[in-house]
Amino acid sequence: MSPDGAPAHPRLKLDEYLSLPVRLSIVAALARVDDAEFGAVRDAIEVSDPVLSKQIGILEGASYVSTRKGYVGKRPRTWLSLTDEGRAALRRHLTALHTLIDGL
Repeated sequence: MSPDGAPAHPRLKLDEYLSLPVRLSIVAALARVDDAEFGAVRDAIEVSDPVLSKQIGILEGASYVSTRKGYVGKRPRTWLSLTDEGRAALRRHLTALHTLIDGL
């Protein structure tokens, strides 16, 4: 709420972690699946390994994404998944966006 008691502007309800397009793209891609291999997410959102790695680290720190490491044959792999907290954050962010776009 604003100081005068009116509802807060919808932009104030946007999630700071999801305001960056790359992070929103990661979360949106993971929302469609139970988990996804790092390379598949990288290719789907069209970013480099270092960019994806950095943004995953930030989302992991926010508890929005979890990682699991393993092997396919002898090759190391990393799988990414959206946490329940990440799914809830995405829903709140999308609701705020729709409210903002629809003009309150």
